[in-house]
Amino acid sequence: MNLNSHHFDRIRSKSAGKSGKAAAVPSTTPCDHPGCDKAGDFRAPQGRDREGQYFCFCIDHVREYNATYDYFSGMSDDAVARYQKEALVGHRPTWNMGVNRAAGEAGSPDDLHPDSLGIFRARARQGQAEAPRRPRYSIATTKALTTMGLDDTADAAAVKARYKQLVKQLHPDANGGDRSSEDKLRDIIRAYNFLKTIKLSPPGAAASR
Repeated sequence: MNLNSHHFDRIRSKSAGKSGKAAAVPSTTPCDHPGCDKAGDFRAPQGRDREGQYFCFCIDHVREYNATYDYFSGMSDDAVARYQKEALVGHRPTWNMGVNRAAGEAGSPDDLHPDSLGIFRARARQGQAEAPRRPRYSIATTKALTTMGLDDTADAAAVKARYKQLVKQLHPDANGGDRSSEDKLRDIIRAYNFLKTIKLSPPGAAASR
């Protein structure tokens, strides 16, 4: 047997390639947390109404974000129940028995203009695609806004108005002495007190952290 054959060279090279460790590929996406210059290798959902959109964080900040993330914050019990029910069918539209499904879909561009190659749909998706957004505030500020059912476009006046609304809605005195919402009310008060220390700015202006 000729161990110097070129066939053995190929086998040895192939085996070395399988056993060798792959080199780490450096990330080109920075961490989205304000002031962090680490690589954003980990994705975190941006939240309700922004499904399919993600922040990119380093390992430390994705853990912090995940620890405070609550998709259902600010939603009513009925809205949460409806979401859970729709999740069972993958959030696809459903029709009652006897309802004309085709009538519900009438008027869609795909029905009027067949697009077997998907060209028009691709262009439509491209036109609707939004550029990735970097967070305007720190994770703590974003969490406080989310707790109050607000997003990062809210200014100080909106926060104050929302606070008054929630306190009136959740306070036991306004609910016949029902104290079941006390924990939620405490969270709202803490979030509001924290946000009072932050200079909230309208979109397009420099945001305080």
